[in-house]
Formats: sequence, structure tokens, C-alpha cells
Amino acid sequence: MDLDWNNEERDLYDGVVTFCKESLQHDVGALDANSEFPKEAWQSCADFGVLGWRVPAELGGKDYPASLVAFLMEAFGYGCEDNGLAFALGTQLWGVQTALLQFGNEEQLEKYVPGMLRGELIGAHAMNEDSSGSDAFAIETTAVADGDDFLLNGEKTLVTFAPNADFAIVFAKTAPDAGQWGISTFLVDADTPGYTASEPDEMMGLRTAPYGRVLLEDCRVPSSSMLGKTGAGASIFGFIQSWERSLVLAPHVGAMQRLLEQSLAFARERKRGGAPIGKHQAIAHRIADMKLRLETARLLLYDTVRKQQDGAADMMGSALSKIYLSECLTQTALDAVAIHGGDGYLTEAGIERNLRDAIGATIYSGTTDVQRNIIARLLGL
Repeated sequence: MDLDWNNEERDLYDGVVTFCKESLQHDVGALDANSEFPKEAWQSCADFGVLGWRVPAELGGKDYPASLVAFLMEAFGYGCEDNGLAFALGTQLWGVQTALLQFGNEEQLEKYVPGMLRGELIGAHAMNEDSSGSDAFAIETTAVADGDDFLLNGEKTLVTFAPNADFAIVFAKTAPDAGQWGISTFLVDADTPGYTASEPDEMMGLRTAPYGRVLLEDCRVPSSSMLGKTGAGASIFGFIQSWERSLVLAPHVGAMQRLLEQSLAFARERKRGGAPIGKHQAIAHRIADMKLRLETARLLLYDTVRKQQDGAADMMGSALSKIYLSECLTQTALDAVAIHGGDGYLTEAGIERNLRDAIGATIYSGTTDVQRNIIARLLGL
């Protein structure tokens, strides 16, 4: 696999890092403590063009290949210490935009995509429910035909951007007796009567990416709001997940690089027993393992991304990437805390926040246990 990026691509990478360091200097610690979404930073990202990286040129985007977008999101994870913001951007690029660009008709694309690129519209992906969780298709939300409209009823949970979203991609049963083949997908504006979003849920990490619930009570939407065909919801969800699991963790590679460099600098400067702590084998081995995880995670990420980009729905690669990158960042964050000792445990230093944020990656878009089940099934077990 060729990871030899050309000069233009490397210049783009450097430009993203510079943008993050110069324009995203919001107080992540304060926002994290208050579970507050960085609206101004989001607008800066939109103005910089992040939300148009994978959108076709005819819709106002850059139309970059997926591998390049992953590379630039790696740069974002390196340059920006707000892991919640990086994750939130990823949900738009790989969750919401993937669905719209692949399955949206011309009218739907014109309605939502330009506003997303300008930072004026934010979309949510509403699949999960209390009754479903990892069994994604066991949803209870219904969409009953009523003339030329559908009436939606149900409650969605753990919805990224639920408190802030201007619209949501809602999965609901149009044929309850047909199982997963009776699920359809709808684009529902947040100002539609019967649509109610909750206040942000308090979470362990990723606190700058607001999560919440969406309640649908006789929420009437026109038939034209259906995304794709009737009964295609399971296929749409599977397509989205294949992309999201492969790519939403790209910023983790940059975050691992950032934590490695921070830990290296600390290990060289902090002294114990008259020598830098990096000279102690216990610390040196932790840093060596951080480097090993970084390089192997990067290889697996781009191998999976390029298979997806070439049109191969790589369920195995997506599951492997989802497990490996999430667990690599979690362990790297643990090592960074251990290397920094008491300083790493202090909230003020910002090291421990990476650990809290990393745990979320082992859960969202399918837990690591679910991914292991997928791998085992694909291996014939």
C-alpha cells in the first residue's frame, strides 16, 4: 500500500494543521467541563472548507477522494485538541453526507447540502433506540402512511447533534412485520411539529459533541422526505456504517501522533534520579509501544479506506479498523497519563481528557464486541 503522499497533498495536510493551531484556539477544557458545543469553531471549519471536502464540485465542494479526506482529518486530529469537534465533523462527513450524497435526490441535495457546507445546517443521524442498541434493526419507531404523508412515532437515543441539529435522518418501520426489510429512511426538519429534541446528555467524554434524544409524536412528513426507496432503510444504514466505521476514526491517528510527541517531550524534560524519565525502561517501552500502535493503526486505516474508495464494501476491514483504532487510542491515552504521572491526571493538563474521549470510540458506530462478532461471522464461525 502506497502512503507516499505527493507535495500538494502534504501541503494540504500542513495547511489543516496550521488552520487548527491558528483558528481553533477555543478553551477546550472549559467547553468540556460545561458540555458546550464550540459553535464559532464549527463555523470556522465550515469557512475553511472542511464540510465540503468530500462533496462533489457541482454542489460546491472539493470532491476530494476518501483517502485524502481521511489524511486531512488525521491532520485535524493532530492539530486540534478538541476530540469532540473532530468526531462531530466526522459524523457529518461520513454519516450524514454519505447518506445524502449516495441516496438523496436532486431536490434533497439542493435543500440540505449547500447549507451544510456554509455551516448553516447541521444534520443528525437518528437510528439508535433504548430497545435496539447494538441490535440496530430492532427499532420500534414507526412511519405510518397517511395520504401523501407519513406519521412518525418513536424515540431515538444517543443521537449526535440531537440538541443542535437542523434536520435528522430518521430510520422508522414502514412495514413492521417485514423485519429489517420493512425499515425506511426519512429526512425530518427539526422545526416539524411533533419533532422534539432533548437537552444534551451528560457524558464521560466527547462533551463538545452534543448527544441527546429525539422524540417523534405524530410527526407528519411528506412522502418526498423519504431518503431512497421504501424498505431500503437497512441497506442505507449498512452503507453508512461501512463508511463511518472505516473513516470516522481517522482523527485518532493524528491524536495518537500528538500524544506521542507530548509524551516524548515530557519524558526528555522531566527528571527523576538525576536522569530524564525517558531513560527509564518502563517509560521508554511505553513510548515505543505508542509509536508501534501509531504506525500500524495508520497502515490499517488507509488500507481500509482505499478499498472503500475503490468500491469494495469491506465489512471485514471496517470492523478491524473500528476495533484497532479505538483500542489503540485508548491505550495510547492511558500510556500518556501514566507517563505524565500526577500531571497527566490533572484536568488542567488536558491529557486525561483524551482518555475519556477515547473510550467513546469503543462504543459508538458499533461496539468493539459487536465488531468482533462481525469478524468472527465473516471468518465462518
